[in-house]
Amino acid sequence: QVQFVESGGGLVQPGGSLRLSCAASGIIFRLYAMGWYRQAPGNQRELVAEITNGGTTNYADSVKGRFTISRDNVKRTLYLQMNSLQPEDTAVYYCNIKGATAFWGQGTQVTVSS
Repeated sequence: QVQFVESGGGLVQPGGSLRLSCAASGIIFRLYAMGWYRQAPGNQRELVAEITNGGTTNYADSVKGRFTISRDNVKRTLYLQMNSLQPEDTAVYYCNIKGATAFWGQGTQVTVSS
């Protein structure tokens, strides 16, 4: 079955960096556009970064210039490099196939606080 396992979250001070990873299984990973999503308490889940199967990337305005999405099709892993983190980036981060409504993993918590 399709499974995504996110990791790499944690507590970081404002201005700090984290690198999230998402290990995919149960799909031919290289064929799919993928996305990183986040959900803060009381908010809807939002797409923050996406990457096509060809490597084209797109970002939400709120993270543009600070976050970088990448993928390793051999390792079937999706990455999100997050720099200059701010308290408003605090959320649970998830990866998934772009546009999917199922297959959500447990996510990884990112907390930005001094």
